[in-house]
Amino acid sequence: MGAFHAYDIRGIYNVDWDKETAYKVGYFIPGLLGADKVLVGRDCRVSSPEIHDYLIKGINDAGADVDDIGLSSTPLVYFGTAKYGYKASVQITASHNPAEYNGMKVSRENALPVGLDTGLGQIKQWIDEGRPTPVAAHRGGVKEIDIKPAYIEFLKQYKGDFSNLRIAFDLSNGMSNLFAKEIYAGEDALWLFDTIDGRFPNHEPNPLIPKNVEPLKKLVAQSGADLGVIYDGDADRVMFVDDKARFVAPDLIIALMAKYFCDERGAKAPRVLQEIRSSKAVGEYLQRYGADLHTWRVGRAFAAPKLREIDGLWGGELAGHYYFKDFFYSDSGMLASIIVLRIVSALKREGRSFSDQIDELTTYKNSGEINYRLEDKQGAMDAVRDMFAAQEKPSVMMDFDGYRLEFPDWWFNIRPSNTEPYLRFLCEATTQEKLDAVIAAVDKLLFTKFGASR
Repeated sequence: MGAFHAYDIRGIYNVDWDKETAYKVGYFIPGLLGADKVLVGRDCRVSSPEIHDYLIKGINDAGADVDDIGLSSTPLVYFGTAKYGYKASVQITASHNPAEYNGMKVSRENALPVGLDTGLGQIKQWIDEGRPTPVAAHRGGVKEIDIKPAYIEFLKQYKGDFSNLRIAFDLSNGMSNLFAKEIYAGEDALWLFDTIDGRFPNHEPNPLIPKNVEPLKKLVAQSGADLGVIYDGDADRVMFVDDKARFVAPDLIIALMAKYFCDERGAKAPRVLQEIRSSKAVGEYLQRYGADLHTWRVGRAFAAPKLREIDGLWGGELAGHYYFKDFFYSDSGMLASIIVLRIVSALKREGRSFSDQIDELTTYKNSGEINYRLEDKQGAMDAVRDMFAAQEKPSVMMDFDGYRLEFPDWWFNIRPSNTEPYLRFLCEATTQEKLDAVIAAVDKLLFTKFGASR
């Protein structure tokens, strides 16, 4: 049962989990969430049709009905769940993982995520215990429905005049192909990997891996595009390349969005959510808007409920998820890209480029996330915290989702991965020399005392 994680169910299909798991998850969801009808969608992976069939059989055997939307992006399922009042939904997807993976993202009423602590752990326990799955006296049925037109209409409300932009898109052979060309019809757009193919023949659908963004960077450079846009496999994440063909750190986009929500829409002192790895530059930029910035844990299972709790207007993560009050406090890569395109279009009309704005936002030297493979994650985190806290008193110390310690001219976050066997370290500093010194100190400690590798 190694496929159950903090945020979702995910792993190599027929290794970490199989169709029997899919059946049992389907069977237990209606009772767990009090649902007599479940919304179901699936991505384009080769294994998705089999999972889809067994998941639905489990739901029906439990006595619940299924509204089946077929091929779908994950945000389309969130949209349908919240807009049409479903108490439960499932998107079959492994998001950005390679083709041999698959998984399921489960949501409850209002598209709130169901994570390990809010329901998936209970389902795992029932499966591990061998809880019986007797067929209900009245099995549920299946109805095929199409909510894509309503989602596209919703997105188009936010679309501006992009006629001054040349835009390069990489659709990653994934689920953004369902919507992108219809939404951006008539624009000066260039397209990469714009067919749905669950084998992902051109690159893995993960824009955080630098080599996967290289084709888009090359297209931006060759075409003179104003920016590049790349979606992950299930289109809940989006990332950007600027007009100089440079990858844009996704957390900086959290700050950039103030130009839409505050400058264009007039929001005053908005509540904004960032995660614990976000650059200090985000908060410093948002100070000019009087933003009430909240910092919280990594992952949709934590971010979406937190944005709702604080009644935030928008938020984001280093992984390229962006959450919006307008979108039921959920994340949509397509909506995020529309908003960023509005901003870049407005900048160009002012005589400024996307890269100009990113240069203004990039005020720190950043290590990027460094992954250490080691056994004693908690001991290693404590040791790193204690080493730096003994040298200099931190001005800020956060102890959720690992540790974040801030000092006058630098900061770091160290946290265990929820989905992989890594301890992740990230730091920023005002100078490259300081950054290099911090990384060297962490390497020495973790390599010598904890036998780490990276």
